Amino acid sequence: MKRSTHKSLFSLLAVAGSLFIASALTSCHSSDSKAETKETTEAPAPTEVFALQRGKLASSLQIPGELVAFRDVDMYAKVSGFIKSLHADVGSEVKKGQLLALAEAPELNAQQASAQSKLKAQEALYIASKASYDRVFEASKLTGAVSKNDIDQALARRNADMAQLEAAKASYREVSDLKKYLEIRAPYDGIISVRNVSTGAYVGPSGKGSELPLFVLTEQRRLRLVISVPEAYTGYINLNNEVSFSVKAFPDQKFTGKVKRQSGALDKRLRSERVEVDVTNDNKKLLPGMIAEVNIPLPTKDNTFIVPKSAVVNSSTGVFVIRITNQKAEWVPVKKGLEADNKVEIFGDLKEGDQLITESTEEIRNGSPIASVKKTA
Repeated sequence: MKRSTHKSLFSLLAVAGSLFIASALTSCHSSDSKAETKETTEAPAPTEVFALQRGKLASSLQIPGELVAFRDVDMYAKVSGFIKSLHADVGSEVKKGQLLALAEAPELNAQQASAQSKLKAQEALYIASKASYDRVFEASKLTGAVSKNDIDQALARRNADMAQLEAAKASYREVSDLKKYLEIRAPYDGIISVRNVSTGAYVGPSGKGSELPLFVLTEQRRLRLVISVPEAYTGYINLNNEVSFSVKAFPDQKFTGKVKRQSGALDKRLRSERVEVDVTNDNKKLLPGMIAEVNIPLPTKDNTFIVPKSAVVNSSTGVFVIRITNQKAEWVPVKKGLEADNKVEIFGDLKEGDQLITESTEEIRNGSPIASVKKTA
C-alpha cells in the first residue's frame, strides 16, 4: 500500500517537471519570435527631402518713424521796431503773402524823408548840368565858338551828376525796402504753430527782441515721415515705394505715403539710412511730431532659392543646408536672406533641383550615408 502511494507521487512529480520544461521552452521561443518581430518593425524611417526651387518671397519691415512738417520756418524781424498790430495767432491758417504783423520804426520814416530830399536835390543838379552840356555842345557846332576843353568839362559834370543821381535813387530804394520789412508776411501757405510777440513788443534782428522767433509757420497739409532703415534692408527700398503706417492717436486707421527721398549714405552711429516718405494730410488729422509704426513691404527683387526654415541649420560652425549626393549627406554653407511664413531665402553653392533634407539637424553628419529618402512637395 505504501509502495503504491510512493509510485503515484513520483509519477505526479515527473509529469509536473515535464510540463514546466515544456512551458519554459515555449516561453523562450515566444520571446525570440517577439524580438525578431520588433527588430523587423523598427527599421529606420526614410528621410524626407524636397527638390530645391526658385521663388519670390515677400516680407515686411516694422520700424518706428516720426512725422515732421514738410516746411517749418522761424520768422524773425529784419529791422528794429515795435509791433503795431497783429493779424494772426496760434492756429491761424494763412496764405502766402498774407500780413501776419505790422511793426513801426519812426527813425525809418525820417531816413526815408532825408533820402527823398537828397534825391530831389540831385535830380535838380543833374537837370542843370545836362542843360549846360547841351548848350555847350550846340555852340561847339559853330567853328571857334567853344573850345574842346569846355565841352569835355561840361560832359564830365553831367556824367558826375548823373552818377550821384543814381546813388541817391539807390539810397531811397534801400530805405523803402527796409520799411517793407516792417510788414511780416507769410512766405507760404501754412498754419501758425507758435507766436512769441504781442502788440507793443520790441523786435529786431539782433539783441533783445530777437531771442525767439515772432512766429513759427508750419506747412501741415503735407508731412514728411522720417524713418531710419537698417543697413541690411536698404537694398529693398526704392523711390515711389508705398508704405503704410499707424499712429497712437488713431490706432484703428491706416495711413499711406510714398518714398520720395533717400539720403544715400548710412548714419555712422546707427548704421542706417534716412528715408523720407511724403504724406498727404488734407484733413489735418496727423500732426507734426507724432510717432508712427511703419510697415515697409520688402519684396525680393529677383528669383532666389526659397526653403523651409527647418531645412536650415544654425550651428556654431556656421549656417548650412544638407544636400543628398550619391545617397550621402553633404553640408552646404549658405547665407540667409528675408524670412516670412516659415520660409527663408538662401544663397550658396546650390542649383535648382538639388535634393535637400526637410528637417535638417547637426546629428546628420557630413558624409553620413542616407539609406532611403521620401520626397515631399
